[in-house]
Amino acid sequence: MKHESYLTHLECGLTGKRYDADRLQNLSTAGRPLLARYDLARAARAVNRDDLAHREETLWRYAELLPVRDPQNRISLGEGCTPLLRARALGAEVGHETLYIKDESNNPTGSFKARGLALAVSRARELGALAVSVPSAGNAAGATAAYAARAGLPAHVFMPRDVPELFVHECRALGAEVRLIDGLIHDCGRIAAEEIAKNDGRFDLSTLKEPYRLEGKKTLGYELAEQLQWTLPDVAIYPTGGGTGLVGMWKAFEEMEALGWIDAKRPRMISVQSEGCAPIVRAFERGEEFAELWEGARTIADGLRVPVAVGDFLILHAIRESGGCAVSVSDESMREEVYRIGRTEGIFAAPEGGATLAALRKLKGAGTIAPEESVVLFNTGSGIKYHHIID
Repeated sequence: MKHESYLTHLECGLTGKRYDADRLQNLSTAGRPLLARYDLARAARAVNRDDLAHREETLWRYAELLPVRDPQNRISLGEGCTPLLRARALGAEVGHETLYIKDESNNPTGSFKARGLALAVSRARELGALAVSVPSAGNAAGATAAYAARAGLPAHVFMPRDVPELFVHECRALGAEVRLIDGLIHDCGRIAAEEIAKNDGRFDLSTLKEPYRLEGKKTLGYELAEQLQWTLPDVAIYPTGGGTGLVGMWKAFEEMEALGWIDAKRPRMISVQSEGCAPIVRAFERGEEFAELWEGARTIADGLRVPVAVGDFLILHAIRESGGCAVSVSDESMREEVYRIGRTEGIFAAPEGGATLAALRKLKGAGTIAPEESVVLFNTGSGIKYHHIID
């Protein structure tokens, strides 16, 4: 069965202005992210949540709520359907009984970036892109290279010169052209954009600067509900760089309620950043709608070294509407919690995953999270690529 996509149009996340979904688009005319919208009433009549149990165990099981029109254009390496593990031993150690880890290191290329890039590359190819380009702190570059190779598209990746060497080797092994840039990810984005302007047919896959990485990331929310028998946890703790996963899950919850798959209950969304790069935390604490660029960003967690996010207002909206918060943690605590997760649960988490446990312990200490609440930590990638920071 093909499972028809019910995509209808794109919509500016700030102004609500509508855009054509069936041509290549980056930002809206307001310079803000475009969000994919669906005919959810038709989708609700076409698919029942119970049908999903009989479908393939990849994120493509939610095809009606994904943007790819032609099944032949679904580029897949087996992404999605990652385990949601009950962390009993870890929970006992930190004094939290109902604790889960959503382990995204099981994705192709070892991180949650596979979700977004599977959708972005699939849709880019479907709409006629001749090549793809991405600025990245590391994991997105590897995922772009992998899915572009699978799709038969040239990939151009731009990374800070000081990224871990494994990220560079991974991209080159997957056939991508790699450029190392002096600076941070926003500097990479600027140079990538200059190159795109000189090359017809090369499409920009930057975080939230095209509509479809978000659609891949939102499947985290669909999976979370399905794996918890269509309930949601009290608290979701998410490491935030560009924030696509947090924004995507919030979008998924809204869609699932409209489909009749879940009720109105939402988790409190907790955004975790590094003390050395915390623009969302600063904006949240100041009550601001947008986050200013963080100067001198430094952290061992490359995925959190994002000094400015184009979707900042969407991240802050989800945090506030959910009754959540934004919190920063130290690099030292991330490293410590990577070890704690490893020895209690057998998961070699990336520093970003360690950050979520550090945030849980910090918020429990402050009384923000109660011991009886159900909590999901998101480990967004494998610690293997960060071997250089492990003692």
